[in-house]
Amino acid sequence: MYPHERSLVEQLADKPFALIGVNSDRDLESIRAIVKEKNITWRSFWNGPQGTGGPISTEWGVTGWPTIYVLDAEGKIRYKNVRGADMDEAITKLLAEMGQEVELTHAASLPTGSKQSTVRQRRRGGGGSASVQ
Repeated sequence: MYPHERSLVEQLADKPFALIGVNSDRDLESIRAIVKEKNITWRSFWNGPQGTGGPISTEWGVTGWPTIYVLDAEGKIRYKNVRGADMDEAITKLLAEMGQEVELTHAASLPTGSKQSTVRQRRRGGGGSASVQ
């Protein structure tokens, strides 16, 4: 999962896109070690010492991990629990609504069984998007 997320952050660095993680491990020091070890380069928040019962997961109604939300620029949840190629497709559709053309390619990092490794979106339109996880 981390290689795919890292690839998104790199490929969409110049687009209106943000990836945000919330970690629900109870031990902050072990989280810091994981962030370094796994080269997590995007903003990641700690859910607190309560772990899965912490304030962020409680506020968002998260009951399973990982939970993925893809939001538009207005902060509306447009997709939930999309991964791999499905996440790429959701992101490219939302960016296309903003007139942003993207082609995401990261075949090596997609989860086993993903149905596609390259997503192209060439339509233009209004609206807005950002992806938040």
